[in-house]
This record gives sequence, structure tokens and C-alpha cells, in this order.
Amino acid sequence: GAKTVAMALKNAGMEVIYTGRRQSVDQILNAAIQEGVDIIGLSILSGVHIEVTEGLITKMKEKGIEEIPIVVGGVIPKKDTLSLKKMGVKEVFPIGSTFEEIVKGIEKIVKQQKG
Repeated sequence: GAKTVAMALKNAGMEVIYTGRRQSVDQILNAAIQEGVDIIGLSILSGVHIEVTEGLITKMKEKGIEEIPIVVGGVIPKKDTLSLKKMGVKEVFPIGSTFEEIVKGIEKIVKQQKG
């Protein structure tokens, strides 16, 4: 899943920092800050996508980095896509999203950020 998407993004010319499985929100944020990322991507297969995303957004606000866009992928029920977007998630890539959709979606978000 996430490793395959990371490879597809790398093959599309993006620099990807894959932090590994089961990282805490703090570990994800520390890596994002340290690496100066343009976007944060979460891959969630366990059904806790709402809770993890809420925690991430809260901590990003505390650290003053809420301007970094977030994308979420994995096992995301269609009914939760709107909730995630209302929280501030820029894009949701559920299981079945193609590499082309993911690459183009992320390129669009980064382009919007840079302006």
C-alpha cells in the first residue's frame, strides 16, 4: 500500500519521505518539520482515519504548521470523505485510487500551495 504509492510518487519525480508503519502523530509531525515537507500524506488501513486526522490537525495548529496540506488514503469509507475534507484534508484517496489519480491530485495541491 503506502510503500507502493511512495514508489509511484518517486517515479513521478517527487521526493518522498516514508516514515514507516504505525508512526504516532508526533513522529509524523517531527519528520514533516525536520524535512520541510510540502504535503503530509497519511495511509490508514485500521479504520481510525477520523481520529488520527483530527489529532494531526490539532497538533499542526499547536505547532503553527497548519498551512501544510494533508492527504489521506487507505480504507476510507465514502461517507467519511466529506468529514475529512471539512476538517481540512485537501484530498482523500480511498482504496482503488489509481497511481495516476494520486500523482495528479498531489501535483495539483502542491502547485496551488506554491502559487
